[in-house]
Amino acid sequence: MRQCYPGVGLGQLCGLFGFTRHAYYKKGWSEEKQVMSNAIIIKRIKEIRADLPRIGTRKLQFMLTDTLKEHNIIIGRDSLFDLLAHYGMLVRKRKRRKVFTTDSNHPFRKYPNLIRELEVLCPGALWVSDITYISQANGFCYLSLITDAYSRKIVGWRLHPTLEKEGPLLALEMALNSDTEVHPYKLIHHSDRGLQYCCHDYTRLLQSRKILISMTEMGDPYENAIAERVNGILKSEFKLNVSFRSFEEAMHFVKKAIWAYNELRPHSSCNYLTPAQAHTKQEYLPSKWNKKKEQYHVM
Repeated sequence: MRQCYPGVGLGQLCGLFGFTRHAYYKKGWSEEKQVMSNAIIIKRIKEIRADLPRIGTRKLQFMLTDTLKEHNIIIGRDSLFDLLAHYGMLVRKRKRRKVFTTDSNHPFRKYPNLIRELEVLCPGALWVSDITYISQANGFCYLSLITDAYSRKIVGWRLHPTLEKEGPLLALEMALNSDTEVHPYKLIHHSDRGLQYCCHDYTRLLQSRKILISMTEMGDPYENAIAERVNGILKSEFKLNVSFRSFEEAMHFVKKAIWAYNELRPHSSCNYLTPAQAHTKQEYLPSKWNKKKEQYHVM
């Protein structure tokens, strides 16, 4: 503008557009500050997503709290959403591929559902178990998971080449050996009615530790919703829904994903604590996803 009108002062030019020289400089500084703030936010998001590659906007906003306070930045969820969209960093939902891992057509005993209308108030009171598939070059391998329903921490897991009982058994042994705070006389183990969970070796191991056995009854995914949710998080947020080149590569990424899930990812059902943090608590953690249920805790 000054090149076009060399004899006209900045104050006069600003007056032509209805604002003061001070407002002109303030606007320029405001735009520069916004660019700097956006750069700080994007840099921190890239650091977070190095370990949590598909974490969503709501949890990102929570994890950015310290960074925003440190740099005196204020940004709402909608503005953060727009910023991610501008940089092409929104997480897109992926189509689910259905592979059946449950075979309930077997002669073994099927146990009743003990956790209907139950709300867990401490860790070590309820474990939920499930098996999910992981794609690899030669077909599928199968990830057995045991999750503490209170903290959402994965306390036992095993990646196995087949759907046979060895995978779930090894996951159960890991859970029993790693969780020193368990009170076995009050612990409930909940699963579907699959052959792996109903077989004698599995139920006898549970009974030998005085663990109560609970199973789904109607074939409804909501009967084992927490376990199903953990499967979905690992697949959608930690990229375990891709096809790996080998079993060994799958094992590497599964191990990394479970560590990041337990130690880094804040969980909305645990007041945005990570599962590892929530697992150290002995108090009620409200979950906005659950209806009011019967309260249950280890005495």
